[in-house]
Amino acid sequence: MSSTATRRGSAHVVARAVGRVEEGVLDPTAWRVRIPRLPVWPLVAMFTLMPIWWVLGVFFIVWPFFGVVLFVLLTVRGKVLRPTGTMLFLIFLGIVLVSATRLEHLTSVVLFALRLGHLITAFLVGVYVYNLAREGTPWARIVNPLLVFWLCMVAFGWFGVLFPKFSVASPFQILLPDGIASERYITDITSLDATEFNKLSANPIYRPSAPFPYTNNWGTAYCFLVPFVLACLTVVRRRWMMITLLVSLPLSIVPAYLTLNRGMFIGLACGVLYLLLREIGRGRVRLLLPVAGILLIGWVVTLFVPVFDLITSRTQTTYSNRDRFDLYAQTWAAVMHSPLLGFGQPNQVDTTFAAEPLGTQGMVWQLLYSHGIPATICFYLIFAVIARRMSTAVTRAGLWLSALPVVAVVVTPFYSFLSPIMSVLFCGIGLGLAAVDGPINRSSA
Repeated sequence: MSSTATRRGSAHVVARAVGRVEEGVLDPTAWRVRIPRLPVWPLVAMFTLMPIWWVLGVFFIVWPFFGVVLFVLLTVRGKVLRPTGTMLFLIFLGIVLVSATRLEHLTSVVLFALRLGHLITAFLVGVYVYNLAREGTPWARIVNPLLVFWLCMVAFGWFGVLFPKFSVASPFQILLPDGIASERYITDITSLDATEFNKLSANPIYRPSAPFPYTNNWGTAYCFLVPFVLACLTVVRRRWMMITLLVSLPLSIVPAYLTLNRGMFIGLACGVLYLLLREIGRGRVRLLLPVAGILLIGWVVTLFVPVFDLITSRTQTTYSNRDRFDLYAQTWAAVMHSPLLGFGQPNQVDTTFAAEPLGTQGMVWQLLYSHGIPATICFYLIFAVIARRMSTAVTRAGLWLSALPVVAVVVTPFYSFLSPIMSVLFCGIGLGLAAVDGPINRSSA
């Protein structure tokens, strides 16, 4: 057979083989590896089901386990996008981990692991939400779990207003061994208390705290959630959700006022002032109307709740200010004895009138005392780079979310948020960073 005939025969064989191939196999896109989408159910389990975790007494205990779930899902998926500040946060976590060498007791190791778990979980929540938004998951599906968390927190706040003396041991607390249950911090985070009540005050008042152990926790979470809710109002298209959020905001002011958290007012005021100055500097005044509306509603509520009189009475009949300044001085003096790594964890729990509760009553003091000066500097650098990146936001939703790192920094001298509250903060930050880093799907379908 001639070479020409051989080539013709081969051509027919190839043609027949190609003809029998399934349609689409030769399409290059058919062989691309498709990265699976991240599910939203972990956020639902964390934020939407928060009332269940609180009733069981495991709200703070179960939180780090959700971090493990997020880590597994991100690892299995692969191709994880890293938001601004990721490397700084990993360096910060490394320093915190090394500071564990300063711990002296087994119970201290357990509490350190719990707080470290809250830190890691907050970081993973931010990364997870960032990737959800960047891969096109609808905005409504991402924000709904945290919006339900907000509504539940407002409901718990009113529960504290209406039933201020409610206080029972949780099922989890009952099952704990006496040695662990007697640890003051464990007792606080596993008890079911509607309010925080200072018996040593000359003018005691029940201040809403549920679902958190301390009323300062409630105020800190409120600082972070209000800008988030305002951001969602600009994009939510479902009428029932919009009406619910619009009603919940003025309703939340009453329990917020009754917490008497001065740092909460300062944090929110600084966040709003930051946004107004930015907008005015760019020649825009679109925020003036909603801010004026919020201030008006707040002023109307003060006609029924004498919040300023209550705060004045509290500061005059307690030693809150004196105790705090004395605590800060003692904490700084102690830090000078271990400036690089601190002491691993606070000396005692976050409560006024405790004997030398060093490393409490503020995030900055907890970081300095527990993990040292380098960790504290790294922590503030994280929020600096995040704030700078989020300042490029141009949408109304992105604008409100850009206030979160500013509010977080402002409240650090007054309140600590090394708890599930930090995950609340980084959920909003992750969404805000996704908004400025690329197009996201804001459809509420």
